[in-house]
Amino acid sequence: MAIRNLSNLRAPKKANENKKRVGRGMGSGMGKTSTRGHKGQGSRSGSSLMRGFEGGQMPLHRRLPKRGFTNIFRVEYQVLGLDRIAEVVEADSANSELTLEKIVSLGLLRKKNGLVKVLNNGELKSAVTVHAHKFSASAKEAIEKAGGKAILIGGESVAA
Repeated sequence: MAIRNLSNLRAPKKANENKKRVGRGMGSGMGKTSTRGHKGQGSRSGSSLMRGFEGGQMPLHRRLPKRGFTNIFRVEYQVLGLDRIAEVVEADSANSELTLEKIVSLGLLRKKNGLVKVLNNGELKSAVTVHAHKFSASAKEAIEKAGGKAILIGGESVAA
């Protein structure tokens, strides 16, 4: 490509085109109906249709059935399985205590901040202390059986 200097500068494509001016006579190419077509609702002045208007036909958002409701008080937890905890503990024995920060840094959770619930979907062989916002009853039991502790964040200790 050639070196750019003042002798070969050009404006970008379409930068020098004029704005479309409608209703300026027949010679403009947009005279008579001024790009509004012939008759009808859209051709009249002050015409504006509501969102989703389908020409008088029942709009889609009213034709479809409505079901259920959204609970605005729903609490979403990120799920962490014992199988994932077991993998991390077996790989490195230094991970005998898993705090929330450590869990995130090990990449066991997708979101950094959020509530964590530990579920029992694996087998835990070594003792590990797990900090989480919630534990399923069977997960808590499995952790304690392996000789570890299940500690609730924002609550008191669950395990003895």
